[in-house]
Amino acid sequence: MKIRRLLLSLLLCCSALHAADYKSPYKVAFTFSDEELIGDLLKGPRGNWKEEANVPYREWYDDANQPRWKYWGPAAKHFSPPEGMGSKSPEWSRQRVIATAMRFVGYTYQHHHVPDWEPPAGWPKDERQTTPVTKGVDCSNFTAFVYNMALGIKPTGDVQDQAMLTETPGPGAGRSIAVKRIELPERYEDFEKTLLTGDLLFVKSNKGEVSHVVLWVGKIGHSPEGAPLILDSTGTRTKDSNGVEIPNGVHLRPFKKGWWYASKASHALRIIPEK
Repeated sequence: MKIRRLLLSLLLCCSALHAADYKSPYKVAFTFSDEELIGDLLKGPRGNWKEEANVPYREWYDDANQPRWKYWGPAAKHFSPPEGMGSKSPEWSRQRVIATAMRFVGYTYQHHHVPDWEPPAGWPKDERQTTPVTKGVDCSNFTAFVYNMALGIKPTGDVQDQAMLTETPGPGAGRSIAVKRIELPERYEDFEKTLLTGDLLFVKSNKGEVSHVVLWVGKIGHSPEGAPLILDSTGTRTKDSNGVEIPNGVHLRPFKKGWWYASKASHALRIIPEK
């Protein structure tokens, strides 16, 4: 038993080191400057990680909340729409979603509602968790949080409920926005013609149920092998164009023909209107 625990500890340690050392061959080239896209996140209170939840930071680790929150931690607050959003183009909104999401690259895959929730030792743990419990977020809470922080649009964090949305709260509280379902093409080569940057692409498990969601990066993504890019949080290992294993958690990943993402793709949702 001691040997098994030691091996597990070494495995987790190596996994954490690998994630910290990983260098992605994938890039995103925005057509707007950082200041134009996410200046408020880089400099203003909107980007303060202690302001992610719907309760004050001082309550995040209050023992009284353990029975209610369990390992999920506090729920995300509903962000207001960013200043001047009404005068921005749909392309700005799409790229802002991806730029916001890129701020969390390297965060691990965790069943948390907000990315910066990092429960201390002794807090209830998810028995299915195989990686160290650190800051992180799962696939659908990632997509929900990114849209929320970027645009004040707050989809549900449940992946199957998210996949069925026809409208979602936002921008800001007390409003809602229509969500358009996008049926996927039969040919892999037509995905890039069908999907737009920021679309939510849902993926099925081997049982045929929606079990995963990714952000479609689209034309602003650049891959050495020429494959489209997606951005997601997952515990599933894949290899990059250099043959290096991409760590679990939030990373850019290729959308390759025949791979799980493409072969099990279900449908997409478009939250940002075309015009």
